[in-house]
Amino acid sequence: MRPLAVLIGIVMGSTVSIAVGLILTGIVVLLVPDGADRLVAERAPLVKAILLFTLAAAAAGWSFYGEIRQRRWRFPAHALLLGLLGVAVWMYWPR
Repeated sequence: MRPLAVLIGIVMGSTVSIAVGLILTGIVVLLVPDGADRLVAERAPLVKAILLFTLAAAAAGWSFYGEIRQRRWRFPAHALLLGLLGVAVWMYWPR
């Protein structure tokens, strides 16, 4: 396996695990009636994070498949993945 495919595979696994963790956290937040008042402010950032990392996981899967199969469209897929990772860094970098 080529080094870029390994790197994209690592990124794919990481983004999928983050997305699944965020989705499960969202389910728990929806099912907790006692702390619902305290968690209202956290719903919008949680939904943004779920969307961002789900899109990044999908882009990583698309990029990984394109790299493994040597498809022509793999370079735009790599660019999309890189862009989404850049958005994630920009959103969550400490200020």
